[in-house]
Amino acid sequence: MAAAATLAKAGYNVTVIEKNTSLGGRARKFEVDGFTFDMGPSWYWMPEVFEDFFATFGKKVEDYYQLLRLDPSYEVVFSGGERIPMPADYEELCTLFESIEKGSSTKLTKFLDEAAYKYKVGMEEFVWKPSHSILEFADFRVFKSLFKLQMLSSIGKQIDMLFKDERLRNILKFPVLFLGATPENTPALYSLMNYADLKLGTWYPQGGMYEVIDGFVKVCKEQGVKFILDAEVTAFNMQGSEIKSMVTKKGDISFDYIIASADYHHVEQHLLPEKYRQYTPEYWDKRTMAPSSLLYYLGLDTKIGGVSHHTLFFDENFDVHAEEIYTDPKWPSKPLFYLSCPSVTDSSIAPVGMTNMFLLMPLAPDIKGDDEATRERYFQIMVDRVKTMLGVDITPHIIYKRSYCATDFKQDYHAFKGNAYGLANTLLQTAFLKPKLKNKKVSNLYYTGQLTTPGPGVPPSIISGQVVANEIIKNERITR
Repeated sequence: MAAAATLAKAGYNVTVIEKNTSLGGRARKFEVDGFTFDMGPSWYWMPEVFEDFFATFGKKVEDYYQLLRLDPSYEVVFSGGERIPMPADYEELCTLFESIEKGSSTKLTKFLDEAAYKYKVGMEEFVWKPSHSILEFADFRVFKSLFKLQMLSSIGKQIDMLFKDERLRNILKFPVLFLGATPENTPALYSLMNYADLKLGTWYPQGGMYEVIDGFVKVCKEQGVKFILDAEVTAFNMQGSEIKSMVTKKGDISFDYIIASADYHHVEQHLLPEKYRQYTPEYWDKRTMAPSSLLYYLGLDTKIGGVSHHTLFFDENFDVHAEEIYTDPKWPSKPLFYLSCPSVTDSSIAPVGMTNMFLLMPLAPDIKGDDEATRERYFQIMVDRVKTMLGVDITPHIIYKRSYCATDFKQDYHAFKGNAYGLANTLLQTAFLKPKLKNKKVSNLYYTGQLTTPGPGVPPSIISGQVVANEIIKNERITR
């Protein structure tokens, strides 16, 4: 939708073809029995990316939805039932760190000052590049910054050198857990995520994350974008090196340009004839994917007290679960997981006097054995830990329950290996080393989203759409 709105504003006639019956892709929602569940993203970080997008169209975020900064940003649960709320105020955060480890507040400030530099350079110099080749990064200023960005050292080592308390280490490593590698294999560049977390804050759009999607739909329609739902693309009809039309459930549709925001692997390996594919099956099998997830959407018949909007359960060993996702893939022995309870912030998403929540457990991509019995076993593990650690027994109050896991990601989104978040942000899958946003063998096919530049997450996906749209605008200007 970011790509569609950008192109439409530039005067293009744009249509969005959607596989499913509702818009938003992985950021869909569903409603049942008075509950509104966001199916995908639940963390609103990097607010300026959203602000800049709407500003492109002469609008503001508040023209479409109202934002609230969460305080605490989230709560972390450790073994023994210790609960640490993460305050939104930075001075309070420093006091918290100092209470846990003497001298850590000074180290935190140094760490976040470096992270702020990485964030600034990353956002200004890197994420907006189409990453066609390494030459885009040959500018001396950019090249020099690579050393300060700590691309060749790991964020795990950097955090472990600065902080000794395991609780602080785990809090600071948490944002990379979903980036697709252990902290030891994730470049220290990605401490920029800590800056986004601890300085820019965690926000919530009133009404739920789908309010953002609804805002994007409105922007698109204001620019003249058309939408066709429930129209999965099943093949491309080729004419020479050009896609002449797309085969959909609702007939063949022709366009001058195609931007594929569906799963990159699926589009390339299943929709394109083999001779037009840039990458081999072996190439894809060697990619490091971000995790899949097991989710449970729950409706409770009572209001639950003493629970934060976001709660991270780090009461088991962080490193073991990370290894079981990335290094030795298996169903986790003692999983970490995440509880989201947005109805503590927003009463509009649940019936009066009731609670909306979901549980999420990250899993190795391409996990085998995703069956109902396995899902239920891990559900019981999670609700038992919620009861033990938070003193909240949700089981007697569950009136709605729906699971979602790797098989569903594959079915609904053709997600490669059932991934939930896209391509891992490892060093060898950064910038120009990601799958290219332009197909070199097909003249009118481009890609956008979490498997190409700049990477996974809602803000990077928004930027990705704008980058690819601007590439089409620029290239057409050159060829005219």
